[in-house]
Amino acid sequence: MEKYEINKYLTEFESKITILAKTLNVTKLENEIDDLNLKIQSPDFWNDAKEAQDVINTVNRLKEKFNAYEDLKLSLDSLNELVSFGDDAETLEEVSREILILEKKLKEFETTILLNGKYDDYDIYMDIHPGQGGTEAMDWVEMLFRMYQGYCKAHNFKIKILNLEPGEAGIKSLSLEIKGKNCYGLLKSERGVHRLVRISPFDSAKRRHTSFASVDIAPIIKNDFDIEIKDEDLRIDTYMSSGHGGQGVNTTYSAVRVTYLPLNIVVTCQNERSQLRNKDEAIKVLKSKLLEVEALKAEENLKEIKGETLLNGFGSQIRSYVFTPYTMCKDHRTNYETSDVFGVMDGEIEGFINSYLNMKAGERND
Repeated sequence: MEKYEINKYLTEFESKITILAKTLNVTKLENEIDDLNLKIQSPDFWNDAKEAQDVINTVNRLKEKFNAYEDLKLSLDSLNELVSFGDDAETLEEVSREILILEKKLKEFETTILLNGKYDDYDIYMDIHPGQGGTEAMDWVEMLFRMYQGYCKAHNFKIKILNLEPGEAGIKSLSLEIKGKNCYGLLKSERGVHRLVRISPFDSAKRRHTSFASVDIAPIIKNDFDIEIKDEDLRIDTYMSSGHGGQGVNTTYSAVRVTYLPLNIVVTCQNERSQLRNKDEAIKVLKSKLLEVEALKAEENLKEIKGETLLNGFGSQIRSYVFTPYTMCKDHRTNYETSDVFGVMDGEIEGFINSYLNMKAGERND
C-alpha cells in the first residue's frame, strides 16, 4: 500500500470514529453506565428479579458499545504511531495489515450501534413458507433455507429445526430456532416475501418461472410469564411426524400444530419425540409471536411488516432474486442490489442487512 493511500485511510478512519462518537453520545453513554452501576449496588436491587436482570442486560449492552468504541480509538492511535516509524517496506506492510484489521472493526461496530432495538440481542424463531408458484415455491423455500444456513454458519449462529414438512420437491413448511449474537437485530430485515425468477428445473420446456416464499421472524422471549393465553383461544391438533426427527418418525402422533384462533397464528413442532414436549415448544413459539405482534402494534408497524409476510405473492415482495435473463438480487425497500446472486444464495446477505439497518436508523432520526 502506497503512503498516500495510507494517509487517505487514516483521515477516513479519524472522520468515522468522530462521527461514531457523536452518534453514540459517548459522554451520555458513560453517565448511563455509571447510573445503572449505582442502581445495581443498591441493597434492594434484587427485590424484583425480572427488573434487576433487565438492568444488568442493559448495562452489559452499553458497556459492550463503550468498550468497542474505546478499542477503536486505541487501534487508531497505535496505527498512527506505527506510521510515524517510517516508510520502509517492512513498516508499510505491517501498516497495511493493521489498516485492514481496523477497517473490519469499524464496519462491525457501525452495524452494532445500529442494533439498539429492545429485542435486537435476542435469539429468534424463523418460519419459511411457500407462496404462489406450487412445486417451484417449495423448492424456493429449500433454497432460502440453504441461504440462511450459509449466513448462520459464517456468523457462528446455531440452527435447530423445529418443524420441517417435505413437499413434492423442496419444503412445504419450515420452522427454525436460531441462536447467536444480535440474532434478531440482524435477521429481522429478512421478514417478508422473497421472489425468485429463474428457468424452472421442473419445466421440460425450460420456461421462466416466478415463485414466492414468505419469511417470518419473532424474537425468542426470555420471560413468558406475563403472556396469558386462554385455553378457548387455542386449537391443538396432533399428527404423525415427517422428515427430520429420528426414531419415532411416522410411527406416532408426536407432531403438534397449535392454532391461536383470535389472530389465526399457526405454530407447528415435530422436532421432539414426545407429543408433550412438542406442545410445550409450540406454545413457547406462539408466546414469542404474540409478544412480537404487540410490539409491532405499539410501533404502528403491524400492517407494514406483517402484511408483507401474509400476502406472499405478486406485488408484496421485499426482495427479488433474478437468475434469468440476467443475474441480480435487489431489495425493494432500500434499493440495495448486487449482481452476485449466487454469492447471495451462499449466505452473503450482509449488504442487504446493513442497508436495511441504515434505512431504519434514518427513519428514527427524521
